[in-house]
Amino acid sequence: MRPSLLQYLKLLLLLALGGVTTMHVPKQDVPSSLEALTLDGHFSFHDVSAAAQDFGNLSSFPPVAVLHPGSVADIATTIRHVFLMGEHSTLTVAARGHGHSLYGQSQAAEGIIISMESLQSNTMRVNPGVSPYVDASGGELWINVLHETLKYGLAPKSWTDYLHLTVGGTLSNAGVSGQTFRHGPQISNVNELEIVTGRGDVITCSPKQNSDLFHAALGGLGQFGVITRARIPLEPAPKMVRWLRVLYLDFTSFTEDQEMLISAEKTFDYIEGFVIINRTGILNNWRSSFNPQDPVRSSQFESDGKVLFCLEMTKNFNPDEADVMEQEVNTLLSQLRYMPSSLFHTDVTYIEFLDRVHSSEMKLRAKGMWEVPHPWLNIIIPRSMIHKFAKEVFGKILKDSNNGPILLYPVNKSRWDNRTSVVIPDEEVFYLVAFLSSALGPHNIKHTLDLNYRIIEFSDKAGIGVKQYLPNYTTEQEWQSHFGARWDTFQQRKKAYDPLAILAPGQRIFQKASASLPLPS
Repeated sequence: MRPSLLQYLKLLLLLALGGVTTMHVPKQDVPSSLEALTLDGHFSFHDVSAAAQDFGNLSSFPPVAVLHPGSVADIATTIRHVFLMGEHSTLTVAARGHGHSLYGQSQAAEGIIISMESLQSNTMRVNPGVSPYVDASGGELWINVLHETLKYGLAPKSWTDYLHLTVGGTLSNAGVSGQTFRHGPQISNVNELEIVTGRGDVITCSPKQNSDLFHAALGGLGQFGVITRARIPLEPAPKMVRWLRVLYLDFTSFTEDQEMLISAEKTFDYIEGFVIINRTGILNNWRSSFNPQDPVRSSQFESDGKVLFCLEMTKNFNPDEADVMEQEVNTLLSQLRYMPSSLFHTDVTYIEFLDRVHSSEMKLRAKGMWEVPHPWLNIIIPRSMIHKFAKEVFGKILKDSNNGPILLYPVNKSRWDNRTSVVIPDEEVFYLVAFLSSALGPHNIKHTLDLNYRIIEFSDKAGIGVKQYLPNYTTEQEWQSHFGARWDTFQQRKKAYDPLAILAPGQRIFQKASASLPLPS
């Protein structure tokens, strides 16, 4: 039987209370051992509380030390030191970017945290040649990459919805957003990586050089090495974006229109869908930032008690192309079956659109509603099962809930590189579905985790074929099930690049033998 997410929280508590009970090198001896290393940066041994937190706000596993690397060599030296301590040491290492893991995946209980943002420095380099690219540190934030590349009129092709994440962090997962249907995830848009393996080796890799490590690390959940540099291909960046939103009452029309748009040769540049449950006055909320196409009809729209489906799209353009953009947008809209009264749009700069979530973050921070628990659930669903899933989940399980945004949009499998470590359904079109809940108080946390569990339990029993994105499992059997036929390859790569299971212990995929933990009963 699959352990519930509540059991996982019990496990977190077990760890926090001292679940790691054996250590070959006494904890008090670790600082002196690390202090002896020659570094460009430094270790912190006392001010480590921030490294024991993440965006999920559901777990806290204090490390014994935090490395603030001044160079890639510092990371290699530290990992090599832990590797040479041998298999009897329980010391592990986790690379922490901006800390946006949800269940402690970027933490290392009683281990070493590498503060990757210390590597940002001035090492970013843009090559604006015939095949333009940017070399960025693994600890660099995507928003900083965007600012730098825009100086050359260039930008990466594929994004995440939130840009205040590190390059190495998103590439260790996949990196998805509304451009994924066209360009694939961020891991499909990488020319080269520099990686420090679990042996402490610094290796440059690409599709043609050390290709096995290259593909292993992309979507590899930090299991095979620390990404210290990435070479990202660039394209000409537009100056402006036409940003549109429309509503549907009918799930079939909503999904069929999305699938038509992502398969069309001429289409929008960004396509995402949202499920809206128990959100009254949704169009009035839009009016503060968007213009209604038909102000009179939109003012008469009533959303109370309805499950609505929002389609959000953008069309990129430069100011001298505005007329052409208008014509293309109108042609595309004429093919869709949304409610005419719900068409809203606005024109913003390219960077304003891409950094849109950060604007919302600032508002939530001002209200003290950002640093709260986030028991998110991110899953991938085959197209053939999306209607069966939606009928149960949106019609029954979540019909009275309103804890946060729900994203639901299709992408094309052909845009994903099947040599990477990411696991996706075996259908050409599949849906990314994200339940982005914020929880205030213990009761709300339990309620949301219960809903998450019910969604997964239904999906398992109904044979939906769900795969978790940002996966969160607690047993080897669950990880084997997640990877399926890819499990043997994943294990072999682990043995090759991190044979002592030093790296990313918070993912709970592999454990050092002397640091194994029992599951809570």
